[in-house]
Amino acid sequence: MSLPLFPSAWMTDEHRAYQDMAARYMAERWVPRAAEFRAAGRMEPAVWREAGAHGLLCASTPEAWGGGGGDFGHEAVVLLEQARANLSGWGGCLHSAIVAPYLLHYGTEAQKRRWLPRMCRGELIGAIAMTEPGTGSDLQAVRTRARRDGDHYVLDGAKTFITNGGNASLIIVVCRTSDESGARGLSLLVLETEGAAGFRRGRLLDKVGMRAQDTAELFFEGVRVPADHILGGAEGQGFFQLMQQLPQERLMIAVTGIGAMERALDETVQYTKERKAFGKAVWDFQNTRFKLAEVQATVLATRAFVDACMTAHLKGELDAARAALAKAWVSEQQCKVMDECLQLFGGYGYMMDYPIAELYVDARVQRIYGGTNEIMKELASRSM
Repeated sequence: MSLPLFPSAWMTDEHRAYQDMAARYMAERWVPRAAEFRAAGRMEPAVWREAGAHGLLCASTPEAWGGGGGDFGHEAVVLLEQARANLSGWGGCLHSAIVAPYLLHYGTEAQKRRWLPRMCRGELIGAIAMTEPGTGSDLQAVRTRARRDGDHYVLDGAKTFITNGGNASLIIVVCRTSDESGARGLSLLVLETEGAAGFRRGRLLDKVGMRAQDTAELFFEGVRVPADHILGGAEGQGFFQLMQQLPQERLMIAVTGIGAMERALDETVQYTKERKAFGKAVWDFQNTRFKLAEVQATVLATRAFVDACMTAHLKGELDAARAALAKAWVSEQQCKVMDECLQLFGGYGYMMDYPIAELYVDARVQRIYGGTNEIMKELASRSM
């Protein structure tokens, strides 16, 4: 990267070494296959097993459970390099930094022993099923139900927009386990999909961007799930568990945003210095330099905000309101940066042959998933 970034105070030498390894691996193994992944609409399970073998899965999971024994900083540098490599299709960090922590923090010893080592090896691919066709950011309105029947729950409902939905073999399902209204009746039920009668996947969704990500619809029709698969071993804890983990998910979106912004700026500076118009490089026009100076300021300011959030989170001090604000503000700056950068490519910026076009379309969903930015601002405003 030629961009003159300030060093991130939260990064240690160990983080930087892990980051270099991740960057090299992605450049050598995945970037050459990016078009193939986009055409298929997924990165197949064999890719996940390779990632596990090379230490790219569950970096923050303790070694006792098969993980890397690191912290969230290790997950963050993978996110940064994935975004810089323009590989939006891999849902590895959702698997490693969202699904695995639910099991680690709330799972029983038996649950951790059953699932975490296989997740670390890439033998199980994780997803979390929150959103329903009629329920977006309002998790208390979930209608998917799990009815206790002896030693099992019977799961009925539908989920949509599920990241890793096409590949997932272990799904944490947000469901209602009692008739209590609102948050009190919610639980997290863990489903292993292999051999699960009544479980089926819908189509891989045809999205504007993130074409290599296997986002899917999921359907549960009388699926029998062992009762000991309720996360933590007790009903009614789901909403609390979700609220505790959502700040990290939202910080992940911000980290992805800054990585993508840095790649976009680097691509655009390089392109404008090479592209000729009216007998000189596009860079030589004052408007180009002024625009890119403004973009650089936005990128540097955004990186400083994300770094501050990372430092706080690694100390256990990032609250839900600040995480929500970071997710909203960074994703909005990301979309503005992509728009400014694409404009300087002219017509070529609209061609998917150029990375800037993919960066542009992939950015738009950042303002939607993980909780819409409107909801994020509402959450942030409550602490003012």
